[in-house]
Amino acid sequence: MDIRLGNGFDVHAFGPGDHVTLCGVDIPHTHGLVGHSDADVAMHTVTDAIYGALASGDIGQHFPPSDPQWKGAASAIFLEHAVHMARDRGFEISNVDCTLVCETPKIGPHAQAMREKMSALMGLATDRFSVKATTSERLGFTGRGEGIACLATVALVSA
Repeated sequence: MDIRLGNGFDVHAFGPGDHVTLCGVDIPHTHGLVGHSDADVAMHTVTDAIYGALASGDIGQHFPPSDPQWKGAASAIFLEHAVHMARDRGFEISNVDCTLVCETPKIGPHAQAMREKMSALMGLATDRFSVKATTSERLGFTGRGEGIACLATVALVSA
């Protein structure tokens, strides 16, 4: 049996907008997130964790921000690519643990919808996808309300 772990990390700054998209769920907020694609920091992080477990680079290598075709793209495209790559290489995703770091918006009221959305996109049972949130105790850029950071760990198991 081949078991692989991958970690992902990403950050996005707040900018103009009236919502943030996290794990594919639109959450009302006083700002949006800035990025080349739709700036779903959580989906980007999980995607990178899968690529990491496969030792296959990162999201920027597969979908370069310098390529205009990815401007404003839905992050689900990136995630689905990583999931298919894992399955094509003989792996199933065992579980995902995703932690968002932000002062606002509050994640708790949206965590179940986020789990359901990501599980559906990845073909996982909902109890195999965890979404958690924490603050940085008002320290650093997340503490000052300048953006959101995300960390994720993914376990892949040979099918």
